[in-house]
Amino acid sequence: MKQRAYEVNFDGLVGPTHNYAGLSTGNLASMAYGQTVSHPKEAALQGLRKMKLLLDMGLKQGVIPPQDRPDLETLRRLGFHGSDEEVLERAQRKDPLLLAACWSASSMWAANAATVSPSADTDDGRVHITPANLLSQFHRSLEYSWTARLLKIIFPDETVFAHHPPLPACLQYGDEGAANHTRLCQTHAEPGVELFVYGKESVDPPQTGSRRYPARQTKEASVLIARMHQLNPERTVFARQSSEAIDAGVFHNDVIAVGNTRVFLYHAQAFTEGTEVLDELKRKFARCAEDKLVLIEIGPDRLSLTEAVEIYFFNSQMVSLPANTMCLIVPSECEENENARKVLEEIVQDDNSIQAVRFVDTRQSMKNGGGPACLRLRVVLTESEITRIHKPVLLTDQLYEELVEWVERHYRDRLHPNDLADPNLVEECRSALDKLTRILKLGSIYRFQ
Repeated sequence: MKQRAYEVNFDGLVGPTHNYAGLSTGNLASMAYGQTVSHPKEAALQGLRKMKLLLDMGLKQGVIPPQDRPDLETLRRLGFHGSDEEVLERAQRKDPLLLAACWSASSMWAANAATVSPSADTDDGRVHITPANLLSQFHRSLEYSWTARLLKIIFPDETVFAHHPPLPACLQYGDEGAANHTRLCQTHAEPGVELFVYGKESVDPPQTGSRRYPARQTKEASVLIARMHQLNPERTVFARQSSEAIDAGVFHNDVIAVGNTRVFLYHAQAFTEGTEVLDELKRKFARCAEDKLVLIEIGPDRLSLTEAVEIYFFNSQMVSLPANTMCLIVPSECEENENARKVLEEIVQDDNSIQAVRFVDTRQSMKNGGGPACLRLRVVLTESEITRIHKPVLLTDQLYEELVEWVERHYRDRLHPNDLADPNLVEECRSALDKLTRILKLGSIYRFQ
């Protein structure tokens, strides 16, 4: 008898250094709110409330801890020496942008942590995991080595989990993780079609593609990951983002499309060759599923690219509920937009399995360019595979209360860009993370421990 499988959402826990430095080129919200005051405590609590919502809906939810910031090792490697206090002061005076990058809490957006293929899709029947190299943005490129180590701790059994190293750190293999990856299937336990979306490829002639903002994911990276994950080419699709979408602020595909089991919701301007992509998806989906693929296209007459990016309409979580229906977990900004509300009402009324919408407040994350879907890494696991993970990171009511108390005790209410030179903040962060490793029973995973 085939085991049941579940989609487990592993959310990045917002770190105590959550700040607005405007580091992410092409991410309109990140650029717009750069150098403004952030609210780390509020941000972390908003993320936890979203996790608790999914737990209360009967879904399985995990937690990914923040990375150790500031990254003083990188600051020293790049020429700043002395005590921690001296390194911070000198970096703030000579290169404040570099300092901000080394304080970034961007690992909170776990959708960029890795690409994960479930055992039902892979030739060797293991769950395959490849951490993203994130080389398009310096502050994010600092994350991948620690992410790779952490994922091996959370998913330790090599008979069940196949861990691949991040792709080589070169422009040809730029990889942004699951934010450009969607899996469509009959049920989570059965083989599905994996869709990889990219923005450029190395053979592009000059002046091809987006003009305003750079594309991040490469086709070469997507192809390599599909190969390493031992995916069947007959159940794999590669699609190119449209340049107009990238230039509108769609830096990752999860800003313009979202899918779950047999439903795919997308904007009409998401892909360069939309008709061909959708035909291939339908054809390949039909080979591994009894039901037809449900395609929900939102045209610019209903919601413009500009609006979709401003409110992160497509950066919603589409989740399967225990009652065999689906729910959209949507940014609260969409509730305030008349066009978005109307589209959501139409989606729920149609015959497409989506029967509910829940609005969540993730405004602190949104101001840095990450909505509900950015905060989570989707991992499909069978019942037996769930028993092989590091269980203390799975959210329970008790763990939720512990984490809320931990945030209330250790996080600052406000963080100004000038605070990044405060040596007291370093000690506050280390104290917080040291306590967190005990709560999650992770051992000494940080350099300072």
